[in-house]
Amino acid sequence: MSRRGPSVGAAGLFAALCLAIWPAAAAAASPFADWAAVVVAGDDHAHSGALTEAFDNARRDVARALVGAGFQPRNLRQFSVRPERYKDRPAKSSLDNIYDGLAEAARAAPGGCLAYFSSHGAPEGVLVDDHVLAPGVLDAMLEQACGERPTVAIISACFSGVFVPALAANNRMVLTAARPDRSSFGCGEADRYPYFDDCFLRTFGQARNFPHLAGLVQACVAAREVETQMSPPSEPQFWIGPRLAPILPLYPLHGVAP
Repeated sequence: MSRRGPSVGAAGLFAALCLAIWPAAAAAASPFADWAAVVVAGDDHAHSGALTEAFDNARRDVARALVGAGFQPRNLRQFSVRPERYKDRPAKSSLDNIYDGLAEAARAAPGGCLAYFSSHGAPEGVLVDDHVLAPGVLDAMLEQACGERPTVAIISACFSGVFVPALAANNRMVLTAARPDRSSFGCGEADRYPYFDDCFLRTFGQARNFPHLAGLVQACVAAREVETQMSPPSEPQFWIGPRLAPILPLYPLHGVAP
């Protein structure tokens, strides 16, 4: 998605108006210092049934990347199916724990919300331990915890495009690893990360903002699938609400205004 920028004077006025809508962002040293975030590893098994570290590797390193971009550790919650294995002490992945963690963080950090899931998926939703988180349930969780504040939802899972219609709202951006009818790749026991998470981490440092990051991830996944001859292509999906579209580019990921 590309947008033609306004003139310098108009851009300054527009930014001021936008930040008046969400004033907490203007006061923070980083635009994400007052955002709440949850990063979830929803499973610990490969497609073969063997154990894999891919989802927890993604959880740990996505959380690290977010902190590097200005998210505050006190406002970020991590979740794992096997939390006892990890020194960073994530909480146990469960629907109740994830909602409670997001709601708690959002009460302390009212600027915005981000939810990132890395797991297996099905046409019904994304796997969280032994439950499937359905799109409508995640929509309700985000609505109750975050309300109308700017919200970014990223789902790395097969068939994760099923989340786009349910999560599409004026104040949200949604990025998924695949179309509603396609698998994603890289969930084997020997994989360091799923393809989508790998591309998120590879391109994160190059991205000006989250919408720019979405395009970089889409291109990276497509190139990786061609390189490894994976087919049919997963076609990661990107959607951004009309209220958020002109505002989210004003939140730079690396401290440099767009």
